[in-house]
Amino acid sequence: MMDYESLMSENVRTLKPSGIRRFFDILDTMQGAISLGIGEPDFVTPWHIREAGVYSLEQGYTKYTSNAGLIRLRAAISEYLQRRFDLRYDPAGEVFVTVGGSEAIDLCIRTMLNPGDEAIIPVPSFVCYGPLVTMAHGVPVYVETRAENEFRLTPEELRSAITPKTKLLILPYPNNPTGAIMERADLEALAEVLRGTGIMVLSDEIYAELTYGQHHVSPANLPELYERTLLVNGFSKAYAMTGWRLGYVCGPAAIIKQMLKIHQYGIMSAPTTSQYAAIEALKNGDGDIETMRGSYDKRRKLLLTGLRRLGLPCFEPRGAFYMFPYIGGHGLSSEEFCTRFLQEENVAIIPGTAFGPGGEGFTRICYASSVQNIETALTRLDDFLGRLGK
Repeated sequence: MMDYESLMSENVRTLKPSGIRRFFDILDTMQGAISLGIGEPDFVTPWHIREAGVYSLEQGYTKYTSNAGLIRLRAAISEYLQRRFDLRYDPAGEVFVTVGGSEAIDLCIRTMLNPGDEAIIPVPSFVCYGPLVTMAHGVPVYVETRAENEFRLTPEELRSAITPKTKLLILPYPNNPTGAIMERADLEALAEVLRGTGIMVLSDEIYAELTYGQHHVSPANLPELYERTLLVNGFSKAYAMTGWRLGYVCGPAAIIKQMLKIHQYGIMSAPTTSQYAAIEALKNGDGDIETMRGSYDKRRKLLLTGLRRLGLPCFEPRGAFYMFPYIGGHGLSSEEFCTRFLQEENVAIIPGTAFGPGGEGFTRICYASSVQNIETALTRLDDFLGRLGK
């Protein structure tokens, strides 16, 4: 009998699985349950974007593309970033198409970290950053952000986390799971802390188009941060293209060149059909973004009003499509609260502990679901809290 445990990589074997998946496994066994857990738009990819993908197949565009992606797509990404966010990148060497934003994040981390290098990760945040740092033989350094600061990373928190081994700062804003954003003044304060260091910034901006009441500001918009920022984005959230698996990274050409080597050996190129669909999204999808964002904003207000009416403290999130209410006053851990809510009320939400240190006492609720589902979930939450004694 083979001893597989001893044969596998210790680095991988000791990784904990995603804390989100367990709830979906339970959900799959239940009839009629409402899921406010999965971070996915409830919209279907707009037809004109799907049609562009279909047309590419009809035209026989089924071959590999350039490793870095179609030059037409890279040019469209460059034009889009300049038009929407006043950012300028050369499509020939500073833009690189990946298999989802997830691959882009992985490539940034693996390209930048040597064994033992530290990456600062504000938490709560999406589940992938720490494990990817670990798999790159780096050291994740978690910085707990606070609800009283609307889960923004403060300059004091950043300064206290920097050591001589710090190589990378990950900025996941707009934030999953909290819905927090960083405004220009927040980024300027961080830039002052980074001044004179060699620390690079990985800015995960997959929710850049989903902000409410203000325009997204990238670290790369600040002249003092532009040269040290690796900007990651994609098509999953803004265009409801999760299944197309397409993202991109922009940054200094010297770093992009090294990332491309990893991509060449591990992936080769992103899906061709998805790339043609993405060109259409970038060129003619502004109206789709506005429509979906307007719908999310209405649901955001509905959910926030409902949570506060039920006595659950929650700051007003101004990005992404999540809320992060405090549920710690009911005598249950986050895990226990969410497990019982799912089992007793058939509604799936995610414990805050799935998103790293600092998440205990909170839960993530995704409002990328129908108004009817949100209203029903709030009614069931009211019943659940009533049994707990509010």
